[in-house]
Amino acid sequence: MPELPEVETVARGLQREIAGQKILAVSLGKTDFIDNPQALERELPGRTILRVERYGKFMLLRLSPDHGSTPNPQESALLVHLGMTGSLSPQALSEPQRKHTHVVMQLADGRELRYVDPRRFGRMAYLTGEVLRRELQRFGADPLEAGLPEFVARIQRRKSRIKALLLDQTVLRGVGNIYADESLWKAKIHPAQLGSRLDGRQLKELYGVLQSILKKAILLRGSSISDFLDADGMPGEYQQHHRVYGREGKPCYRCKTIIRRIIVAGRSSYFCPNCQKAPRSRKKTRTTKSGKKRIAWKA
Repeated sequence: MPELPEVETVARGLQREIAGQKILAVSLGKTDFIDNPQALERELPGRTILRVERYGKFMLLRLSPDHGSTPNPQESALLVHLGMTGSLSPQALSEPQRKHTHVVMQLADGRELRYVDPRRFGRMAYLTGEVLRRELQRFGADPLEAGLPEFVARIQRRKSRIKALLLDQTVLRGVGNIYADESLWKAKIHPAQLGSRLDGRQLKELYGVLQSILKKAILLRGSSISDFLDADGMPGEYQQHHRVYGREGKPCYRCKTIIRRIIVAGRSSYFCPNCQKAPRSRKKTRTTKSGKKRIAWKA
């Protein structure tokens, strides 16, 4: 699932390529991932894409107002979530459409903006005015914009596991499994530690490494684990710098202890049992389908 660095990478590429372009027409394929497909067909033609920006794990294509529909036009945007296998990129008309192309927007410069998604786990919605504002208010602070005091307050006032808090989009928007695990390893914090039990020093360290890792991942165009490609169709490179994510059974880069995987709040979490000391807390052992024992920490 694309996280903050991957979505930021795509948004920057689209901003460079399509900002200022007018949408002439829209054609749709399968629409089960679209909120109100008729709104896209009705409202997008004639609008100009003013800018493309990231909001958490979503992209917002900010659109020009429709001056003909109302005397006081409202702000509007196309909200796009790429899901697990989605991609959004401009293509030449001469370029054959890929299989699973479900949205095609004809642009004024002769290209097409195409949304491709084999599994259709993404989301697309045309939102305006108060509906748009309410949708965005559901999410927490951006980890690259929040100051240290806000970051500390959002973590310390909750009694959930720190891994669960980092993944909670109402706490911080944009962080996912990869960058949560990488940041906790770098900060030497166990993923099952309660956020409310982390002291100021630990949270200051976590705040700094989370921002540093996210910024470096953006520079390297994110992590390509399976399907992710940027707006130019290129994979990211940050997966070459992963220090703990996906490394179960391999030695820790710091101390050579074998990396383990546990379940925290229903999600796989990779950590070093030596560098990231486990908290004293109730834990539950469960057996996987393959017969392996797994420790599951509840949020």
